[in-house]
Amino acid sequence: MFKFGSNNEQNREQTIDKKALVFGLMSVFLCGIGFSIITPVVPFLVQPYLSNSGDQAIFVTLLTSVYAVCVFFAAPGLGALSDRYGRRPLLLICLLGSALGYFIFGMGGALWVLFVGRIIEGIAGGSISTLFAYFADITPREHRTKYFGWVSAVAGVGSAVGPALGGLIAKFGYSAPMYLGAIITLLNVVYGFFFMSESHDKNNRLKMITLVRLNPFTQLVNVLSIKNLMRLLVSAFLIWIPNGSLQAIFSQFTIDTFHWAPTLIGLMFSILGLQDIISQGFIMPKLLKKLSDAQIAILGMISEIIGYGFIALSALFSFYPLIIAGMFIFGFGDSIFGPSFNGMLSKSVDSSEQGRIQGGSQSIQALARIIGPILGGQIYVSLGHAAPAFMGMILIAAAILVLYRGTHVNK
Repeated sequence: MFKFGSNNEQNREQTIDKKALVFGLMSVFLCGIGFSIITPVVPFLVQPYLSNSGDQAIFVTLLTSVYAVCVFFAAPGLGALSDRYGRRPLLLICLLGSALGYFIFGMGGALWVLFVGRIIEGIAGGSISTLFAYFADITPREHRTKYFGWVSAVAGVGSAVGPALGGLIAKFGYSAPMYLGAIITLLNVVYGFFFMSESHDKNNRLKMITLVRLNPFTQLVNVLSIKNLMRLLVSAFLIWIPNGSLQAIFSQFTIDTFHWAPTLIGLMFSILGLQDIISQGFIMPKLLKKLSDAQIAILGMISEIIGYGFIALSALFSFYPLIIAGMFIFGFGDSIFGPSFNGMLSKSVDSSEQGRIQGGSQSIQALARIIGPILGGQIYVSLGHAAPAFMGMILIAAAILVLYRGTHVNK
């Protein structure tokens, strides 16, 4: 059984709570399904309220952006609250909020109702920072990158199953995936209520929370001020902008370019999840033996650039095999960048600050995912369907330069 120690606890050994580990992995899995199950049908839910595909693309990306806005404001506060009151209550409450958001989104009836559903989901989605802090609590520091790899793999399974399942059950109505997402999330709440134990030791908790700590902008400044962390977060920010754009516009892109139905869109989204499974199960363990976290992250970014190149070509030539190849290559890069980044991030602070650092990181990611979909939607409409992919190639190339200069990676 694995053991771990904390600097603040003078290396006192503790054993990993297996039920806590199961709940955490199940939460990641079900969250992966719950979030990704809706992706193939969002354009079809928006379509009845709009008259042309240009407006449809804009509103699909706005729905993604409003979710990210809410995560941006909620993540630091939820991370700080979990540092003060523990991970368990925050995670359970946020899961309930996610279920409510899915239900309202599925109900629909007007565009504003869809936005209300996404706002509720976004506020609850800020708990991702708490979930990462939860894993940082229960895993050995020296093996944390490996465990974050497990998290990515489990999320990959959920993300692989979710879109395919959403596309299939969309045959029963475009709202059906939303209702199923709500049910799945509620099942996780029930499991967590009965089996999840608290992971954050009371001795390591914050004594009090100030309003300043709940301010996302203050959190950003504080996190960026941590030594050796600024370049890491800036490079991630440059990656998350085009990634957020791709996630938001992909369904509309395949509808406009290839006239795909929800089932096929869902299968394409599943490629990303499958890449997580393959990478974490077979590739990451070998990479970790030969390369540093930073080197793995740069390898992932290079793969993403190549993937974006294939996606751009698929738009220019309207040739769908290119987008399939591009998604596989992009998915590989994304699957190895995530755990290497989270590993570097979590190792930069001690156990009492995990909630803060993960909350700040998720706020930066949310900020990128506010900008990315809006920017991607605008250039998609004004500059053409390949423009968001070209943007991704440029920004990730810049991210490689930032990370490389900051870490002085040795080849």
